[in-house]
Amino acid sequence: MKKSTRLLIILAAGAVLAGLATLLFPPSPRVPPQTEFILLDGNKLTLESLRGRPVLVSFWATTCAPCVEELPDLIKLYQEWQPRGFELIAVAMPYDPPIRVQEFVKQHAVPYPVALDVQGKVTSAFGGVPYVPTAFLIAPNGKTELNYTGRLDIAKARRIISRYLKETGS
Repeated sequence: MKKSTRLLIILAAGAVLAGLATLLFPPSPRVPPQTEFILLDGNKLTLESLRGRPVLVSFWATTCAPCVEELPDLIKLYQEWQPRGFELIAVAMPYDPPIRVQEFVKQHAVPYPVALDVQGKVTSAFGGVPYVPTAFLIAPNGKTELNYTGRLDIAKARRIISRYLKETGS
């Protein structure tokens, strides 16, 4: 076999392997720090304003059974670690009617900020969110540490978040 043919085969094989690696291990989406969340109470919150803290952004819907199932775990996580610097923002999907979201949050006593994404700008900023629940765990430096689709692996999320929490005096 000629050297040039062998080199061409090696380069082609490398390109195929690189393509497969990207499919099997997709890079975490780069989350723009200027992403703006419009909260149920009308206030606005940006990721930039939360820089320096671990942040879990959880996309959900009122009609999503796994979203409802993971709710007690998220509430417990927030109540336990929010005083140590952790933040959680729930983002209702664009197709969820705001009045239904508001009623759900009140009925389930959701303690963390809940954002409406009526125009789909937040889901777009996160590279599109085709399935719920989907969570993005953002490190204090702004990089995505975890991108998880399906009911959140709360133990894994806790391990990652705990690395960034402030120590308390208790």
